[in-house]
Amino acid sequence: MSVLTQTEETGIQKQFQELLHACTFIRSDEDRDLIRKAFDLAHEAHGNMRRKSGEPYVIHPMCVARIVVEEIGLGTTSVVAALLHDVVEDNPEYTIDFIRNRFGPKVAMIVDGLTKISGVDVFDRNSSLQAENFRKILLTISDDLRVILIKLADRLHNMRTLDAMPSDKQIKTAGETMFLYAPLAHRLGYYSIKQELEDLSLKYRHPKMYQDIVYKLKDSEDKRNKSVDEFMVPIREKLIENGYRFEMTGRSKSIYSIYYKMQHKGVLFEEIYDLSAIRIVFDPVPDVSERNQCWNIYTLITDIYPPKLDRIRDWVSMPKANGYEALHITVMGKDGKWVEVQIRTRRMDDIAEKGFAAHWKYKGVTAKETELDKWLRKIKELLLDPNTDAAELVDNFKMNLFTKEIHVFTPKGQIKTLPQKATALDFAYEIHSEIGHRAIAAKVNHKLYPLIHELHSGDQVEIITLDKKQTQRQWLDEVVTAKAKTSIKNNIKAETKNPVERGKVIFEEKLRENNVALTPNSSVINKVLKAYDAQTKDELYSKIGADLITLDDLPKILNDNPEKKWTRIWRLQLFGGKSLPASDSNQLSSDSTVSETIEKNVDEPKFNYKIAKCCNPIPGDDVIGYLNQSHELVLIHKSRCPNAVKLTASRGDLIVPVKWTTFKVFSFLAKISIQGIDRPDIYLQITTRLTEEMNVNIRTFNMASHDGIFEGTIQLYVHDTNDLENLMKKLKKLKGVESVKRLEILDQQREAV
Repeated sequence: MSVLTQTEETGIQKQFQELLHACTFIRSDEDRDLIRKAFDLAHEAHGNMRRKSGEPYVIHPMCVARIVVEEIGLGTTSVVAALLHDVVEDNPEYTIDFIRNRFGPKVAMIVDGLTKISGVDVFDRNSSLQAENFRKILLTISDDLRVILIKLADRLHNMRTLDAMPSDKQIKTAGETMFLYAPLAHRLGYYSIKQELEDLSLKYRHPKMYQDIVYKLKDSEDKRNKSVDEFMVPIREKLIENGYRFEMTGRSKSIYSIYYKMQHKGVLFEEIYDLSAIRIVFDPVPDVSERNQCWNIYTLITDIYPPKLDRIRDWVSMPKANGYEALHITVMGKDGKWVEVQIRTRRMDDIAEKGFAAHWKYKGVTAKETELDKWLRKIKELLLDPNTDAAELVDNFKMNLFTKEIHVFTPKGQIKTLPQKATALDFAYEIHSEIGHRAIAAKVNHKLYPLIHELHSGDQVEIITLDKKQTQRQWLDEVVTAKAKTSIKNNIKAETKNPVERGKVIFEEKLRENNVALTPNSSVINKVLKAYDAQTKDELYSKIGADLITLDDLPKILNDNPEKKWTRIWRLQLFGGKSLPASDSNQLSSDSTVSETIEKNVDEPKFNYKIAKCCNPIPGDDVIGYLNQSHELVLIHKSRCPNAVKLTASRGDLIVPVKWTTFKVFSFLAKISIQGIDRPDIYLQITTRLTEEMNVNIRTFNMASHDGIFEGTIQLYVHDTNDLENLMKKLKKLKGVESVKRLEILDQQREAV
């Protein structure tokens, strides 16, 4: 490493002075000296170390400290810990005891927590390092939440400087950020950090899409700004007339939120109507409830612009689980376009921008336990459960991080907050695990429903129970909360006492992982019995339960199909080594053959791969490969597939960059949905355009008409994504056709290797 130059030293000192200037909370020379002492130690410990970008390493902890102050809102102790967060890990001369002696127990505890997060020690050697690190992050909640907040700042700065890293590291870090850190920022109420992490993750995971959205936003910026300014004029006049002191600003939708809407609603950039939003932050009048004042402003606005009633979001009466409060409305401007308006008091805005730190600042206003307090308590309970392994923890925790909440009531009027799509069974386990184990049905709004009934905000729920436990394995597929899943799994484990029963549980779980249903007349069991040399199901279950059979090769057994109905017709490239022949496990066209090449730096004579059923990628789609732990099989996913995002974060060491290199002959099955105005010859026009004008082979054609509208789906064979996009554009030009969207052939479901 090269010695730092005088110019670099000058720059370092300048940045430190800027950090001190940002610390407006400093009230004593003692605090200022403590921060100076932490900086001096960090500068000495990192010495001439440099980051991948070439800049002095000590710049990184200073930037993290700036984020901690300016964007997270923490104080002196956190700034000191941020400056020292890499010292113990990077320089063995400095220990936690040394930090404790120099800076006190609080700083030492936070630095120790941050060091453990980055350490190599894991709880379960079979779990990925990412999953274990995330568990370590969550464990710090029991000690000091500032550890997590500084880790968020560290990740944010790493993402801002990710350009200096190689592409494979960029993809892995971006996937991990999207999977773990952006949802965590969301749950802790740091919306601006969450949005920036999402945008930066998109920049590296889908650079072409990211740049395209950035360009289109910039290209339409002047027009949008003019429209927003005109929209705000009458609102500003009305608020001034009614004596409000306020600030009103316009903002653009985040890049990732635009991308998300385009992907999940199948719309173009030009079809997104709410690219801009208005935010009103006002000073509330004393002795009048903030809620009433927010609704009064709503009344003033809707006197000018008509509201979209189904888009009202009242987080003033019922705050989000992370403490967020605001009233969101959508109204139609004079140009006929919908505009979102966010209404907040100063206090609400402070909480929205500074998240947990502001939540703590205002906690003294009320002694009531907030939704954020309840969430933190739940996390502690989940972490203290000795039966929860790291990978399961991440799955369950992620499930409840990014979902929207609903609020339901007990028979006595107590409010329970649950994630959207929660069932009555989730509610039962939310009350108590014993209530869940004994549940048999539920009364929702005084009407009897099964336990799998999906709840909605405002429902009043009463659980009907039996005297004895009756936990069922299928319940795991019918609940969405981490608490319910963990309780059910633990109870099943406790009830599974003999090898046959244990083996049956393991076998059926493996089948579910591979998307295989076991029916009474299933041929699956016969295939498995033969493969594992067992005469009966009980013998098979007994061997599995006694750990004589591991089922590691079950996917290969289940996928072994002697009937070759399809033939490979594409060429895939895995970066990093020599060419190897692929197996016949991947099959496509029935009337075409062509060789294929797999490149991988391994020595196996045979290298298998297959297309993931959860997302069904075709040539032209951005794809990634997931290599199983035995390095014998690569599963090809769309890069934006939810399962791929999860694998990128939790099993980053098994992700392989992959791309299409050549392909020919229209033999890739795709599925589209089509909708429009019903006309006498519309079906004929669609089929004529596909078969005669475009020479497309249709596999299935399902249409239905009702109330003057037709809709349906078509499965057809195409060359690649370009052919499919051209085909969809031509169908959209037909008179009466309103929308054409690409669909997945199979429902999203977990794909296992």
